[in-house]
Amino acid sequence: MDAQSRGRAENIDPADQWVLNPNTGEYELRLSNSAPQSPVPSPRASRRGRPAGPEAEQGRGGAPVRETPERGAEVPQPRRRRGAEPEPPPGRRNRRPVKKKSKAKKIVAWTGGGMALVLVAAGSAGYLYLKHLEGNVSATDVGSAAKQGFSKDDAFNILIIGTDKRTGKGNDHYGDKNSVGHADTNILLHVAKDRTNATALSIPRDMVVDVPDCETNQPDGSKKVIPGSSGVRFNESLGQEGRDAGCTMRTVKAVTGITPDHFMMVDFNAVKTLTSAVGGVKVCLKHAVQDKDSHLDLPEGESRIEGEQALAFVRTRHAWGNAGDLDRIKVQQQFMGSLMRDMSSSDTLTNPAKLLDLAEAATKALTVDQGIKTVGTLKDIALEMKKVPPKNITFMTVPVKDNPADGVIHKTVIVNPDVAPAIFDAINGDVSFTDVKKKEKAAKDALAARLQGTRSAPSDVRVRIMNGGAAGGSAQAALNWMQTEKGILKSENAGNAPAEVGKTTLEYAPDQAPQARELAALMGLPGAALKPGKSVTNAQGLPTMSLTLGKDFKGAGVSLTAPAKAPEVTDKSTADKVECAS
Repeated sequence: MDAQSRGRAENIDPADQWVLNPNTGEYELRLSNSAPQSPVPSPRASRRGRPAGPEAEQGRGGAPVRETPERGAEVPQPRRRRGAEPEPPPGRRNRRPVKKKSKAKKIVAWTGGGMALVLVAAGSAGYLYLKHLEGNVSATDVGSAAKQGFSKDDAFNILIIGTDKRTGKGNDHYGDKNSVGHADTNILLHVAKDRTNATALSIPRDMVVDVPDCETNQPDGSKKVIPGSSGVRFNESLGQEGRDAGCTMRTVKAVTGITPDHFMMVDFNAVKTLTSAVGGVKVCLKHAVQDKDSHLDLPEGESRIEGEQALAFVRTRHAWGNAGDLDRIKVQQQFMGSLMRDMSSSDTLTNPAKLLDLAEAATKALTVDQGIKTVGTLKDIALEMKKVPPKNITFMTVPVKDNPADGVIHKTVIVNPDVAPAIFDAINGDVSFTDVKKKEKAAKDALAARLQGTRSAPSDVRVRIMNGGAAGGSAQAALNWMQTEKGILKSENAGNAPAEVGKTTLEYAPDQAPQARELAALMGLPGAALKPGKSVTNAQGLPTMSLTLGKDFKGAGVSLTAPAKAPEVTDKSTADKVECAS
């Protein structure tokens, strides 16, 4: 009988049978006196080749042990209960064939945007170990800036923040040791709904932005609104004036129009511990580097780095390109691609000790929002990320240009208004920047199917417009645009909708389909916005369609149809390709 079956038979929760042995620091299975202890595998035990647990030499209560040659391990002789029939000798009992558990069910690996979470699960021991890992993870309550939970059925955006806070052993000598922890490295990771692709968008720390007002939760439970700032560097969205990660999330939304669902934050120690846990990360240099500021010292060609050298690699900027932050971002993206390849390699996934080390390092490095603080939720994110092929994970940077306000000496950058909006819209529209032809074709076919057929003339379109979550005055603005720009004169403003909606919808009766197709084409509504249903009555008593402007409404005349294809981006890379820093 296995551990879980015994526990249930004796009305004992299996999870309660695993306890920490203070002498060894290992979790051990403690059943009744008739069963031996079984230690949870640990990186320490497996590396040193020693038994884990104080009863490795004898059975519980001094029960004799016997050698099992076929396994080469000592096992305590089981004691019989009074009145129990003697156990048949080995090989005499009828046994059912044991199904071999797949490694996929025991080991889950996830990497994304430079962060990693590796979880180990194996029965009751796995449950207890997951709870232990959960205790490693720190969480920050950012209120409404983050979602309350995680959906495995939707696209999702995670803001990954690397702070310049000098916490951890050996980090106080880096730069400003008194830093409150600014948003030094920032990546907005978008994972597509169909999991065919993902985009990791780097946000330069020196990009000048407007930081919005931000409500934060104070240690005493009270709330404090930190006033926004205009024309400051993006990295001041965290730490400055007491801003938390929720302020950084709100700043990302204000700048890009993309809403982060959750955040994951790490400090300097994460790079050192994660790279050491996987046994080093392979990097490639087009020229040798000796940087006295970061202490990076590497030859030309390939090297495997970890710990301090890995941190120096991602911190240095004087060795790359024009010695600025934008060139450092490129090198960091190359490093993250290499880290992702190493963590998903067979050398890592088939090495239990390495996986356990990686799980400890990753969870201790993480600070997340309350919505994803449980290891079960982090595991779900891991599984969803694992579905994305590395060749379809695109790294790119927010298009920027030199800040005119800097004068001759350029110290900061601003968003490039001619290029960036198309990239933001593509990410918001869940469009891949890699060649996912099947997905693009399906999207086009779906839209064509919804809009095919005859269309009415604009003068024949009757529609009532309601505001269901768009900016104030949107219904009237849309009405004015329809009547003056498009000739849809049979339209009227019906005020606010009964409830707020996230997406703009157009409901129509079957005989109004030609009108719906015409209005959708003129407004740029996606096929998903068309809702066959019933008509309503307008002010003249005539049947009319209902247009509800949702939170996604961007303004009168602005198309809501996601681009069928992402814009061309010259400076991008994918996670599957090895590139050399220059």
